[in-house]
Amino acid sequence: MNKPTRFSFSNTVVDYFFQGSLKDLGKIVAKDKTVVMTDEHVFSSYPGRFRGWNTIVIKPGEQYKVQPTADSIIHQLIHYEADRSWTLVGVGGGVITDLTGYVASVYMRGIRFGFVPTTLLAMVDASIGGKNGIDIGPYKNLVGIIRQPSFLLYDVSMLKTLPDAEWTNGFAEIIKHACIRDAAAFRLLQGTDPARLKKKTTELSLLIQRNAKLKTVIVQKDEFEQGDRKLLNFGHTLGHAFETQYALSHGQAVSIGMTCASMLSEDILGFKDHEKVRLLLEQYGLPTFLRFEAEKVLEILRMDKKRSGKDMNFILLEKIGKGLVRKIPLMELDQKVRQIASS
Repeated sequence: MNKPTRFSFSNTVVDYFFQGSLKDLGKIVAKDKTVVMTDEHVFSSYPGRFRGWNTIVIKPGEQYKVQPTADSIIHQLIHYEADRSWTLVGVGGGVITDLTGYVASVYMRGIRFGFVPTTLLAMVDASIGGKNGIDIGPYKNLVGIIRQPSFLLYDVSMLKTLPDAEWTNGFAEIIKHACIRDAAAFRLLQGTDPARLKKKTTELSLLIQRNAKLKTVIVQKDEFEQGDRKLLNFGHTLGHAFETQYALSHGQAVSIGMTCASMLSEDILGFKDHEKVRLLLEQYGLPTFLRFEAEKVLEILRMDKKRSGKDMNFILLEKIGKGLVRKIPLMELDQKVRQIASS
């Protein structure tokens, strides 16, 4: 196994094993003091990889990223007699990494944890940055904590079993990164066939590393989201509302959210490339339009974590590769959302 790439955060160091394998997990953690958590989909796809490990297997899906699931995981940790010297490892997509970090952060007031992300979305976004949490009703990630994992172990071979819908989820976050901070990556994506990319392991691995490092550098500079880390919410403010109200996947909702944010960027900042953003999202199989009820979406927006008093911290584009955090009064945002809904 290759040596990890190390990134320092406020009070810890995280090891990124970019060219690893789930088979290498035993070289990173002690098997007798580790619990591996995954979902039924991953467990059934790779049963041999979990043999000999203490395991917790939960049902797949965002609807299970809730407190009752966390309580169930905690009871199973108690059953294993896990103490503060143990490690909890999440093997799966964003739901698994969010739950793993959340439970590990509150169990016995905090135990060590790490991730083996198995979806493109988790590899480039969900597993990175230390945001761990659960949903409360329609409000995504309303309860949680920022705490970094000890390690991330990347096994790109596990993407071979990824359904098409999960590929598009991941591409949405990759395009988001390009929009806010990486104009060169935006041009690279424009000239790349996504179907070909899925089959080119080396190119895919390099793209994943590029995006993981981009997000990590942003988080290093602003771990607790007081400044530039807010840029990572591009497309998410409206996207989360779409996701919970219209049963969309995360990537689909964020894609539509980015399209709307690009339109607002054109309206507020004079952004000139709204059409390029839309075309790139569609190139990667993502939707860019939704017929929605403004009031349903605005109800969720009013409780969004990015709200600050009577303003919303909204991410806009000045140009491709340069995102900005702009405070938009809620009354103004209310009006603009209604305009988009009726257009």
